[in-house]
Amino acid sequence: MNGQIDAKRKIKIVLLRGLCGICAVLTCGLVLFLLIYVFAKGIPNLSWELLSTKPSYLSGKIGILPDILNTVYIIAATLAVVLPLGVGAAVYLTEYAKNKRIVAAIEYAAETLSGIPSIIYGLVGMLFFCQFLNMQTSLLAGALTLVIMNLPTVMRTTQESLKTVPQSYREGAFGLGAGKWRVIRTVVLPGCIDGVITGCILSVGRILGESAALLFTAGFAHALNGFFEGLGSAGATLTVALYVYAKEQGEFGVAFAIAAILMVLTLVINLFATLAGRWFKRRQNI
Repeated sequence: MNGQIDAKRKIKIVLLRGLCGICAVLTCGLVLFLLIYVFAKGIPNLSWELLSTKPSYLSGKIGILPDILNTVYIIAATLAVVLPLGVGAAVYLTEYAKNKRIVAAIEYAAETLSGIPSIIYGLVGMLFFCQFLNMQTSLLAGALTLVIMNLPTVMRTTQESLKTVPQSYREGAFGLGAGKWRVIRTVVLPGCIDGVITGCILSVGRILGESAALLFTAGFAHALNGFFEGLGSAGATLTVALYVYAKEQGEFGVAFAIAAILMVLTLVINLFATLAGRWFKRRQNI
């Protein structure tokens, strides 16, 4: 009897392992197919002229340098605001807040905000930032809209990472006479750096892939501006430019070239974040 049970259990384990293996192969296969397809379509259309010039409607020349710079500007502006807000909110909710009902309500609200469609954020951002605050259509209005979109992600990932720091670390630091903020700054935050980096990666990925909200708030101008001037004026990011060239102008070669650039940017940012996480871990262990 026990032998039959063990045999059935082994069969179930083999079947589950097989299903997990099939799922893993399918997932990897889809990712590789997408990468190969986009790079095969996009890389032949890449050129130095495309990357280093701005579009000229008189000559019909296409250039995406303004779109690349606008993407960098909006990523920098969004992260400069969302990281301090998200990490600070997570630290307060985890380390300082006493009322568990309020904490649970805020966590529920953050999870709800994460599931709202981005086009609703774009509509709210247009009405509030562009019209009510009179920012007009600008990269700054788009960045602030993206801050609201990414704040729940940064806050929740950091908060969950803070909860993984052992309580004994805090108690040991308190026993040595350290104050609350010193314990958080020197013990807790270095121990949850992985959560902060994860939130940063997810935020950058959502910023790079966002188009609906930015069409309402940042616009789709291809103007070449400096950082501060660019934040105050309308501009298209690479994702918005991809939509415009593919949907409005029918330039699918340029659209695939932009898609290849976005893929490379995502891979580079993930690699940089991984290296930064390892550096912080090494520094913590020293």
